[in-house]
Amino acid sequence: MSGTTILRDPAEELGARAEAAVAAARRHLQSIQRDDGHWCGELEGDTILGSEYILAMYFLGRAHEARVAKAAEYVRRHQLAEGGWAIYPGGPPEVSASVKAYLVLKLVGDEPRAEHMVRAREAIRRLGGIEAANSFTKIYLAIFGVYDWSRCPAIPPEIILLPRWFYFNIYEMSSWSRAIFVPLSIIWATKPSCPLPEHASIRELIVPAYRRPERDFWTAVFLGIDRALKLLEKLPVKPSREIALKRAERWILERLEGSDGLGAIFPPIVNTIMALRCLGYAPSHPVLAEQVRVLEKLEIEDDETLRIQPCFSPVWDTALAMNALVESGVPEDDPALLRAASWVLDRRGHPTGDWRVKNGRATKPGWYFEYANPYYPDNDTTAKVITALSKVRFPDVAGETRRLRAISEAHQWHLTMQNRDGGWGAFDKDCDKELLTKVPFADHNAMIDPSNEDITARILETFSCIGTDRDAAPARRAVAYLLRAQHSDGSWYGRWGCNYLYGTSLALWGLRRIGENTDAPWARRAAAWIRSRQNADGGWGELPLSYDDARHKGRGPSTPSQTAWALMGLMAVGDAASDTVRDGVEYLLREQRSDGSWEERWWTGTGFPCVFYLRYHLYRIYFPLLALSVYRQGACGERSAWPKSA
Repeated sequence: MSGTTILRDPAEELGARAEAAVAAARRHLQSIQRDDGHWCGELEGDTILGSEYILAMYFLGRAHEARVAKAAEYVRRHQLAEGGWAIYPGGPPEVSASVKAYLVLKLVGDEPRAEHMVRAREAIRRLGGIEAANSFTKIYLAIFGVYDWSRCPAIPPEIILLPRWFYFNIYEMSSWSRAIFVPLSIIWATKPSCPLPEHASIRELIVPAYRRPERDFWTAVFLGIDRALKLLEKLPVKPSREIALKRAERWILERLEGSDGLGAIFPPIVNTIMALRCLGYAPSHPVLAEQVRVLEKLEIEDDETLRIQPCFSPVWDTALAMNALVESGVPEDDPALLRAASWVLDRRGHPTGDWRVKNGRATKPGWYFEYANPYYPDNDTTAKVITALSKVRFPDVAGETRRLRAISEAHQWHLTMQNRDGGWGAFDKDCDKELLTKVPFADHNAMIDPSNEDITARILETFSCIGTDRDAAPARRAVAYLLRAQHSDGSWYGRWGCNYLYGTSLALWGLRRIGENTDAPWARRAAAWIRSRQNADGGWGELPLSYDDARHKGRGPSTPSQTAWALMGLMAVGDAASDTVRDGVEYLLREQRSDGSWEERWWTGTGFPCVFYLRYHLYRIYFPLLALSVYRQGACGERSAWPKSA
């Protein structure tokens, strides 16, 4: 009828707006796909990376290069108003990051009487000075002559000779600790001296009144062992030292084959460069020169600054992007998706990687995270790749055969990687000896790699995607692990994403996908906890501060990625029509930029809780796209994203 106004149902209208937002985000994500099919966003870490990079350049005799001045400028620009440096935006000054930043700024010539240096010095002294810094920092300071080697924790290379049946051996460490400590043990044994010029001295950061925190029994025991090792180090003859150094060197070289550096992450790469120099490798030696090139690949340079990425995340980003695009409506045989799938299929782990030490049952592992890191496939990346590959279809028999075979082999690897407690860690099986976290050089808070809630939940989602029955023994054990791990307030801890919003969302998602009843009390408690953390703007956010103080669980400025996680968790329990979810969707719609993306200032990724955090630059795109796609499926009456509850 002419002139009649047709009123749309509010839910239908919001669904239509979500549909438009999905289309815009989908176009944006498709536009940044690389020509060979993969995605890789910047992975941002704190200024410790830049500080250690500058020290590595000085160690190599390259401190005069323009890139070093640019890296120093990046460090300089990230100083806090109160004087120190934080390890994430919104965080407090952190002593190790601040000591290293102050040192490198003095090294490049910043005047100690300059206002920013005075503020830095005062902040560091308030935090306890050099003695309050962590073990890694002290070893770096010793290399450059500004700290006494005798005060650093002992990391003798002989640890690589300890048999695998011994309680403490390198394979009881997490994979990243192993990759850090093997080259570091060479450095500790050879004790290189690369003294800084006098103007770079940081004696003023010594605080005589600083007192170490109280020690528990086992910490005191290991400190006693540390003192004994240092006494033995003074002996003129060390019968196994040469053997240990040769074994450590061989261990490193074997893992450099086909890799972008040891573990393909920044700390082992830098330690390897220094260790090889300590062993007499000339700068022109092909192995050492290649490791320097690998380090340089991590640089991101602009006109005035240079920052360093901790590693690359292409396999991870590609799997998450594929999953979001399929859920947004991209056909399963879309050529761009199949290019991505083919690219991912080429990046499986090596059959003889470190994971084999504790897992002799599987022969073909899953996927690694970076461009080239074949010795270190991980359960989390593998889960996301299986999920993504389960949602695409190749038109040719050869492509489909390859896809299905890879999924099957990786799934079998997952089954053999399940821990005794029913959960999964990241890289190794049953890497959970808590006592090892008490050794003096374990203050990076990541000495072991035990089961964690977020990876276990993601693997349950993977099980559902490939048809694993909820009554299968591995699924039952994983569900039991997750339900045991739930906190009394309904939340779950997030190991690899910040923090309880991440863990709780993934737990609800995985448990629902495997077919658990989300009307159960545990699910209602979790949903209530998520609702209670919603901000006034409709979004959700959580700063890494919650790792240090649980009173800050689920609290922080709203971010697109964390809002998406919260929405996914609520929609997993059938809450899609609630005001809470609608307000969250409104937040995402309101914050979407004209190009279809979102902006995200705050960091939502976790490296080592309490020690190192990450900003994944693509989290702000594919997670909101996924959440809006799932919401749209329910709001627009399309296929349900969820299997029926049991």
